[in-house]
Amino acid sequence: MKIFENIINHKINTITADELLKYAQQFNVAINRQQARRIAEYLRGKSINIFDDGQRTQLVKQIAKLAGPETAREINKLFMQFTKQ
Repeated sequence: MKIFENIINHKINTITADELLKYAQQFNVAINRQQARRIAEYLRGKSINIFDDGQRTQLVKQIAKLAGPETAREINKLFMQFTKQ
Protein backbone atom coordinates (compact mmCIF):
# COMPACT_ATOMS: atom_id res chain seq x y z
CA MET A 1 0.00 0.00 0.00
CA LYS A 2 3.01 2.30 0.33
CA ILE A 3 2.98 3.09 -3.40
CA PHE A 4 -0.68 4.10 -3.15
CA GLU A 5 0.15 6.44 -0.25
CA ASN A 6 3.05 7.95 -2.22
CA ILE A 7 0.80 8.65 -5.21
CA ILE A 8 -1.89 10.30 -3.04
CA ASN A 9 0.65 12.39 -1.12
CA HIS A 10 2.35 13.50 -4.34
CA LYS A 11 -1.01 14.62 -5.73
CA ILE A 12 -1.80 16.56 -2.53
CA ASN A 13 1.61 18.24 -2.61
CA THR A 14 1.24 19.31 -6.26
CA ILE A 15 -2.51 19.97 -6.47
CA THR A 16 -3.92 22.95 -8.34
CA ALA A 17 -6.98 24.95 -7.33
CA ASP A 18 -8.96 23.50 -10.25
CA GLU A 19 -8.06 19.94 -9.28
CA LEU A 20 -8.98 20.61 -5.66
CA LEU A 21 -12.34 21.98 -6.75
CA LYS A 22 -12.90 18.92 -8.95
CA TYR A 23 -12.18 16.53 -6.06
CA ALA A 24 -14.29 18.61 -3.68
CA GLN A 25 -17.24 18.39 -6.05
CA GLN A 26 -16.70 14.67 -6.59
CA PHE A 27 -16.77 14.00 -2.83
CA ASN A 28 -19.47 16.58 -1.98
CA VAL A 29 -17.13 18.91 -0.10
CA ALA A 30 -18.16 22.55 -0.07
CA ILE A 31 -15.34 24.98 -0.94
CA ASN A 32 -15.23 27.95 -3.26
CA ARG A 33 -12.63 28.90 -5.88
CA GLN A 34 -10.83 31.44 -3.67
CA GLN A 35 -10.52 28.93 -0.82
CA ALA A 36 -9.28 26.26 -3.24
CA ARG A 37 -6.68 28.68 -4.61
CA ARG A 38 -5.38 29.57 -1.13
CA ILE A 39 -5.23 25.95 -0.05
CA ALA A 40 -3.54 24.78 -3.26
CA GLU A 41 -0.95 27.57 -2.97
CA TYR A 42 -0.22 26.51 0.60
CA LEU A 43 0.07 22.81 -0.29
CA ARG A 44 2.22 23.25 -3.39
CA GLY A 45 5.80 22.22 -2.78
CA LYS A 46 5.20 20.93 0.73
CA SER A 47 6.08 17.39 1.68
CA ILE A 48 2.98 16.48 3.65
CA ASN A 49 1.93 12.92 4.43
CA ILE A 50 -1.85 12.99 4.89
CA PHE A 51 -1.72 9.36 6.05
CA ASP A 52 0.14 10.53 9.18
CA ASP A 53 -2.46 11.70 11.72
CA GLY A 54 -0.14 14.31 13.25
CA GLN A 55 0.83 15.87 9.93
CA ARG A 56 -2.77 15.87 8.73
CA THR A 57 -3.92 17.54 11.97
CA GLN A 58 -1.28 20.26 11.62
CA LEU A 59 -2.25 20.76 7.98
CA VAL A 60 -5.94 21.12 8.84
CA LYS A 61 -5.03 23.72 11.49
CA GLN A 62 -3.08 25.69 8.87
CA ILE A 63 -5.98 25.47 6.44
CA ALA A 64 -8.28 26.78 9.17
CA LYS A 65 -6.04 29.86 9.44
CA LEU A 66 -6.03 30.34 5.67
CA ALA A 67 -9.65 29.65 4.78
CA GLY A 68 -11.61 29.34 8.02
CA PRO A 69 -12.53 26.48 10.35
CA GLU A 70 -15.55 25.29 8.37
CA THR A 71 -13.47 25.00 5.20
CA ALA A 72 -10.79 23.15 7.16
CA ARG A 73 -13.40 20.64 8.34
CA GLU A 74 -14.56 20.17 4.75
CA ILE A 75 -11.00 19.68 3.49
CA ASN A 76 -10.37 17.19 6.28
CA LYS A 77 -13.40 15.22 5.04
CA LEU A 78 -11.77 15.19 1.61
CA PHE A 79 -8.46 14.00 3.05
CA MET A 80 -10.28 11.25 4.94
CA GLN A 81 -11.84 10.10 1.66
CA PHE A 82 -8.37 9.94 0.10
CA THR A 83 -6.93 7.93 3.00
CA LYS A 84 -9.71 5.34 3.31
CA GLN A 85 -8.31 1.88 2.77
